Amino acid sequence: MSAPQTKGTILVTGGGGFVGGQIIREALESGFSVRVTARTASSAARTVARYPAHAASLSTAVIPDMTVADSYAEAFADGSIVDIVHAASPFVLAPEDNVRDLLNPAVKGATSILDAALRYGGGKVKHVVATSSFASVVDIGKGKRPGYTYSEKDWNPATWDEAAVADGVTAYCASKKLAERAMWDWMAAHGDAGFALTTICPPWVFGPYAIPPTSTKGLSESVMLFDSMIDADSVLPFDFGGYADAREVAFAHVRALEVPEAAGKRFVVGQDFRYQRAVDVAREKFPEIRERLPKGNEGEWEPAYHIDGSEATRVLGLKYGTLEDTVALTYAQLIKARELEGRA
Repeated sequence: MSAPQTKGTILVTGGGGFVGGQIIREALESGFSVRVTARTASSAARTVARYPAHAASLSTAVIPDMTVADSYAEAFADGSIVDIVHAASPFVLAPEDNVRDLLNPAVKGATSILDAALRYGGGKVKHVVATSSFASVVDIGKGKRPGYTYSEKDWNPATWDEAAVADGVTAYCASKKLAERAMWDWMAAHGDAGFALTTICPPWVFGPYAIPPTSTKGLSESVMLFDSMIDADSVLPFDFGGYADAREVAFAHVRALEVPEAAGKRFVVGQDFRYQRAVDVAREKFPEIRERLPKGNEGEWEPAYHIDGSEATRVLGLKYGTLEDTVALTYAQLIKARELEGRA
């Protein structure tokens, strides 16, 4: 049974995505109504249709261009929006043009939602929670950094000029930092905005979809990594040494709206992670695909930095789950989706 709808309406961008879907589920189950944005009416309708038990608590708004604040006018028109979760941002690891395809959309999309809240929110919006990334925290130029601990105090040092000419992965990481920093700069310049900002910075996000996928087409970039290891020759190499479960990320977003101490803070939400450990777990739990997963160096834990996600526990009450549970639920959905495709 859904909780009584007594907490007001949240505007959620990016609700059609992997993390966005879990945010919608968490918000609905926590007693909020949700207004989902999408570029087209048909896309918005598809997202809402995934939650039939909560139909009365869902509405939609078409936002043709999230980098333009005026696009949000319709979303705020009835005066019901009290909070915003901004989970939409470009995830492009191979842009043709870094500035056009990645940096501009990320930064303008991040600040446009704040402009819209100020311009059209009618003074009713109290809190904006934005999905940032561990990419906004980590200094990828320093590599694995064994012995170092990353936390909310850290910032990716990449500049706009560096990101404009960098490789795709470096440019993506920079775009997350530049977008988050732009939001904090906006808040500093609008001290009388009347609403607070919180940012959530997860590393790779794995775990179950709120609505199980029926195909492996269109998987999130992170879940696609787990899928890619089926029938692979080797375990994926170290990249981000951290992960979060999508349900944890969703909990952090929604709880941040409700906890006064979260206002004005950024939260690293995640734990340490190695692909080898994920493969070890999957080989143990899923005998039907055991021989199709690379063995690698069983039991190895490559030395690297540590991720401190404890502030989210202290302030938001987040209780982290286990990698075993996250891996099991991720692969269970992937195996089922592959069965439905006829390529298990």
